[in-house]
Amino acid sequence: MRVTHSMYRACNTSSPLATYSTGNDSIKITTKGHHFFFCGVPGHCQAGQKVDINVLRLPETAPASAPSGSTLSPPPVPSVSVPVSSPSNALTLKASKGNFAKLGLAITVLQFLYQVSY
Repeated sequence: MRVTHSMYRACNTSSPLATYSTGNDSIKITTKGHHFFFCGVPGHCQAGQKVDINVLRLPETAPASAPSGSTLSPPPVPSVSVPVSSPSNALTLKASKGNFAKLGLAITVLQFLYQVSY
């Protein structure tokens, strides 16, 4: 679900800005600023399955294209860590599916940011 900041903070699912339910949704973010999303399954948001994506404004001094003859290397890709539970605190398979969705969203965001920077 895409939600407002106040809904994000309260895990309020009553009237989302948008709902994505296929598990294979693509979200195109075209504006700068914070964009708030969380899982709409009861209890998932409260368990931390939510993300605040902050799209930064590109500097106005950024070159439109690379000078001819130059080679640019891509920026380093930040690592994504997924918390691992101890055996006594193991997640059920149903609950762990949300972690995979969260990881998938993080990878999608990183791909988007990489494409925007070039």
